Amino acid sequence: MFVPRSLYLTRGVGKHKENLASFELALRDAGVAEYNLASVSSIFPPHCKLISRARGLRQLNHGQIVFSVIARQQTNEPNRLISASIGVAIPNDTSQYGYLSEHHAFGVKGKDAGDYAEDLAAQMLATTLGIDFDVDKSYDEKKEIWRISGKIVRTTNITQSARGDKSGLWTSAVALAILLPE
Repeated sequence: MFVPRSLYLTRGVGKHKENLASFELALRDAGVAEYNLASVSSIFPPHCKLISRARGLRQLNHGQIVFSVIARQQTNEPNRLISASIGVAIPNDTSQYGYLSEHHAFGVKGKDAGDYAEDLAAQMLATTLGIDFDVDKSYDEKKEIWRISGKIVRTTNITQSARGDKSGLWTSAVALAILLPE
């Protein structure tokens, strides 16, 4: 049974006249182009540790199949704002699972996309843990409730935003959570 023991977050942006090539360049910028990425759903595994990108990359081999949660957004419209974000919510009890969320947006600034993805992951975890909250409250108000409950220890996000190339090249933004066995 494969249950990831560590996870790292990364992001990148790429521009090219071909859509696929812009995505490849974004993966290169994120440091993951040389792996076979297998997309998985959005669970932060029990007993998993969030580690640095540099530490995570040292554990991988070129060509390896790597499980990942991927947020991806692309455009060829000049100056169109795009963003891709991964939100993370980790429970205080590490024997329980947490959540990762993907958010892909047009016209949303990076900070706002990141806050949204982080809030979404925390909401999913909060409902799993039975924490009552009002979905209409601001993220900061909900975060205070989660902190007081003592059940959610950490939330974070990684976000890549970009503006569509002014000459109409394809622009790709990616954000990824890379799950590792060790």
